[in-house]
Amino acid sequence: MTIDNYPKAYLYMRIVQAKLFIDGHFSDTINLDDITSEALFSKYHFISTFKNIYGLSPHQYLQKVRIEKAKQLLMEGQTNKEVCDSVGFESVSSFAGLFKKIVGQTPAGYKQNHLQKKKEEEVNPFKFVPGCFINASQE
Repeated sequence: MTIDNYPKAYLYMRIVQAKLFIDGHFSDTINLDDITSEALFSKYHFISTFKNIYGLSPHQYLQKVRIEKAKQLLMEGQTNKEVCDSVGFESVSSFAGLFKKIVGQTPAGYKQNHLQKKKEEEVNPFKFVPGCFINASQE
């Protein structure tokens, strides 16, 4: 039986299974072979179907998951090295380079901006309340 004979729901279920594999193993050293074996697809068909569903290639999605987790860890105060190790990058320089490319600033700059914003929120919390809420409370 070829893959064309399977119902679409089964195919989508396999893609979702692969996405969940990425979500659960993003900090591990995983590659396309690991992910496609989870989905039980050929590489070409898997990449094409994954991109059609999620709008990103599996590799781009893996990078996105890692960077989102890195942002969270940086805001919690971890160092670049700790974050790099926690999210599955092999070197701090490759982590920092990809982080800057995706986020638009270095990990250190991102962390600094977060800490500065946090201090501003403590000094003037109303500065960060949307105007529509302030106006609504005055009525």
